[in-house]
Amino acid sequence: MFLGAYFTTGRIIFMIFFIISFIALMIYSYRKDIKNHERYYKGAGKKVLLYGGLIIAIFIAIRILFGQ
Repeated sequence: MFLGAYFTTGRIIFMIFFIISFIALMIYSYRKDIKNHERYYKGAGKKVLLYGGLIIAIFIAIRILFGQ
């Protein structure tokens, strides 16, 4: 097993517990603040997609221009 070469059984169990707990707390926190998200961050998702796409496009253009 790939993970067995690097991690002990206790560490694997801790990672699984940590990931599940982290995701559960993130969902709880998001649901608790959903009204604030709608009020203060209206349209933020579109901006993130726009700016993120722009950064990726610039990165690709630089890679093509400089040939790597």
